Amino acid sequence: MGVSGMRHGATVRRFAVLLALLAAPVAVATAETPQEESAGAIAVEAAPAELFAALKSATSEAEGRAAETAIWRFWMSAAPDPIARRLVDDAMKRRNDYDFAGAHDLLDEAITRAPAYAEAFNQRGFIRFLQDDFDGALEDVDRAIELEPRHFAAMAGRAHILMRQGRFRLAQAQLREAVDIHPFLKERTMLVPPVGTAPAKPAGDGFDL
Repeated sequence: MGVSGMRHGATVRRFAVLLALLAAPVAVATAETPQEESAGAIAVEAAPAELFAALKSATSEAEGRAAETAIWRFWMSAAPDPIARRLVDDAMKRRNDYDFAGAHDLLDEAITRAPAYAEAFNQRGFIRFLQDDFDGALEDVDRAIELEPRHFAAMAGRAHILMRQGRFRLAQAQLREAVDIHPFLKERTMLVPPVGTAPAKPAGDGFDL
């Protein structure tokens, strides 16, 4: 087999692994009435290392999106119990209907019930951002990243928040960290060259640290 054939074969095998990861069943709590005393007490496991390895080694947008989708499926399905998962799902529906206050209330409930569920914090951070509560949004995405240190979406959200606050250099540093985890992150287009040029600050009276 020639070099081009070998490369093609490697790409096919890598994409097959991604498809297998997407098709793999995800462990989800199925009890309709979970034990109240255990609610929120189970720490959410980080997504499997294989998923992040596939994401980082992706060589095309399609491969990157496949791995990203698999990771999102894991994050959303890793709720400590089905009630917490349902609260987050319902909050996202409220958000899509522009009912930010209603979404916020549901996420408050989800976090009270499952304080170790990173995605509840990430989603509430997004809601707070949409409500222009940048300090609150920053607290939530920071907590999401603390619970799931590879949460590239929370990192990208944090970069957006920092930019809105005028903290451009910190935003760029955070975005580079996110792109290091997810090379095909959509927000990668927001990166500016790190050497040789002084990036223009965004409009407004923000501050930079």
